[in-house]
Amino acid sequence: MLRIAVPNKGSLAETAAEMLQEAGYTGRRDPKDLYVLDAANDVEFFYLRPRDIATYVGSGALDVGITGRDLLLDARMPGAREIETLGFADSTFRFAGPPGRFRELSDLHGLRVATAYPGLVDGYLDEQGVAVDLVPLDGAVESAVQLGVADAVADVVSTGTTLRQAGLEIFGPVLLQSEAVLISGSTEPDGLDTLLRRLRGVLVARQYVMVDYDLPLVLLDQAVAVAPGIESPTVSPLRDPEWVAVRVMSPRKGVNRVMDDLYALGARAILVTEIAAARL
Repeated sequence: MLRIAVPNKGSLAETAAEMLQEAGYTGRRDPKDLYVLDAANDVEFFYLRPRDIATYVGSGALDVGITGRDLLLDARMPGAREIETLGFADSTFRFAGPPGRFRELSDLHGLRVATAYPGLVDGYLDEQGVAVDLVPLDGAVESAVQLGVADAVADVVSTGTTLRQAGLEIFGPVLLQSEAVLISGSTEPDGLDTLLRRLRGVLVARQYVMVDYDLPLVLLDQAVAVAPGIESPTVSPLRDPEWVAVRVMSPRKGVNRVMDDLYALGARAILVTEIAAARL
C-alpha cells in the first residue's frame, strides 16, 4: 500500500487536496483528520505539516509526499528527492537589505542573514563560497534588519512590496525558483507509477481543453495548422459531404484566439469543453 504525505494546512494544502481528488483519490472529510485510508486505490494518506514532509519521506517512514521545492531543500534530507513538478504554488527566493548597502552576493560575507529557510540558504551560500552568520526565524523576516538582529534577509518574494515597505531592496541573484513538487525516497515504491500517471493526467486536464467545430472539408488543412492538437485532430463526416466535424485538444491558454482564427477561417459551431481527466 502506497503511503502518501499530504500538506495539512497552508498554501499547499488546498490545491494538493483538489489535485488528488481530481486524480480519483479519496480525501479527508474533516480538516482535523490526520490519516485517511483509501482502500479502493490501495493508498494511505498522512496529513502533515508541509515543512515536515521531506523528513518523513527522506527517512523512509512514508513513500512519497507533496511539498514545496523550497521545503525539500531546506530539510536537507539526503534520502528525499524531487520526482515531479505539480504546477502550482510558484515562489521566488531573493536576498534583500538596506537600499544601497549591498550590490553583490559577496557583500554578505561575514554578516548576519535572517531567514525562515536556514537549510536552503546555508546550502546555497556554501555553493557560492559566501560565509555568513545565519539568523533562523519562523517567518516574517522583513523586520529583522530594522530591529537590528540581521544585516540582510533571504525570503520569498512575489512583487517585492512587503520588502520595500520594510525599507529593504532586493539584490543579488535569484536564490531559488520554487513550486509544489512530488517527492520520493531513495527507492521507487509500488504504486508510484499509477500515482504519477494520475497526477500527470490532472496537469494535462488543467492545461488543455477540447475544441469541437464544423468546417468545410476543403479548409481542413488550414484549420489543422491553426489547432494541430496533441497528435492530430479527430475528423468525422457530416451529412453534408462537403463539411466535417473536427475535435482537437488545444492548450487552455490562448484558446479564445484559436476560436477567433478558426471562425475567421470558416469554422462554425465552435465549442470548448473542460477535460475532467486525461492519459497521454
